[in-house]
Amino acid sequence: MSKIDRRTFLAGAAAGVGTMLPAGRLLAKLLAAPAPFRGMRTILIRFGGGVRRQETIDPEHTYSPFFFHELIKRGVFFKNMEIAQIKDVQTGHGEGTLNLLTGTFDTYKDVGGKFLGERFEAKVPTIFEYLRGTFEVPEHQTLIINGEDRTDEEFYSFSNHHLYGVKYRCNVLSLYRFKAYLLEQQVADWKGAGKELDKKKEELAKLQALDHRVGEEARSQGPEIKKFWERWRRHYGESGFVNPRGDRLLTELAIRVLHEIRPKLMMINYQDPDYVHWGNKTHYTRGISTIDEGIRRIVDAVEADEEYRGNTLFIIAPDCGRDYNPYVPVPYQHHFGDRSAHEIFALFFGPGVPTNQVVDRTVQQIDVAPTIGQLMGFKTPFAEGKVLPEAIS
Repeated sequence: MSKIDRRTFLAGAAAGVGTMLPAGRLLAKLLAAPAPFRGMRTILIRFGGGVRRQETIDPEHTYSPFFFHELIKRGVFFKNMEIAQIKDVQTGHGEGTLNLLTGTFDTYKDVGGKFLGERFEAKVPTIFEYLRGTFEVPEHQTLIINGEDRTDEEFYSFSNHHLYGVKYRCNVLSLYRFKAYLLEQQVADWKGAGKELDKKKEELAKLQALDHRVGEEARSQGPEIKKFWERWRRHYGESGFVNPRGDRLLTELAIRVLHEIRPKLMMINYQDPDYVHWGNKTHYTRGISTIDEGIRRIVDAVEADEEYRGNTLFIIAPDCGRDYNPYVPVPYQHHFGDRSAHEIFALFFGPGVPTNQVVDRTVQQIDVAPTIGQLMGFKTPFAEGKVLPEAIS
């Protein structure tokens, strides 16, 4: 796809937004009381850290054998999904995550002006906000599982849209959140005063200051999440040396969440392939294999659970691709705008999705969100992507 300006692309995309309603009817629908949730559970997996098609869905080079050789047969595989080459739309991890969550391509800047920072704010609602605005789903049952080296991405849990926002946010689980919980408990349980207590208060204040969007009350992780962290603390301790790290940590969190919190909608933001920035290409390929194993474990956990088995929709899609430029010192970049950095893929499988189908036509990353809405039973009126009809039985 040649580079086009944003207005031209969105004019075409708007023609496919079938969920739009006249303004008055739309507002009345948004203000209506949420209905009881009766839909399927959904797990959105960000095959993250930026992965090329060659190392993931090329049968001769794949480092994700479970995903490619076994899993895609169970659903509808979109092998030619893209991030549109629109001016100022970047192929970054944060941008790609928000493309998936909002169904909209947009330009983002770090709210603090940090170089290469990704503390972004979505201007339109996320799928979590749409879900909670439509159904009676508590915050703790809508979750993003986030990586320990992605603190900037901790705050994609709600948009700044005037009809949605923090009231409909999801919760986030990560080592950052566990550290904040742990410091809160240590300060609360501290006996007496002293320099050590002051140090812990200072550490806690620094962690809390990263959350620039909400006040102290809204920053609370809530009783259900605090109980989850307490069980985690009893099992793994406080050092961080016992629990898994990297993407293996995300898999462990996701499986425990399935058993203990029973989420309705969960996103898992895998990231390990991006460790290639350390300069060794095996960090990239090993990261792909780690994600592949994590996906297998999560699918197995769902199929072993009576409540989730046969009632869970999976969507697996990358945040972005990777460049083919062979002349850079660090391989597999994604910031130069090469075509392959825009080339991704997606798999839908579960109830309401056909099986063993491969779609060759070009589709867009922003089509994921409205398709999830269609399958889960909620509207996505501010998304610019289109529902993917091939994913609907």
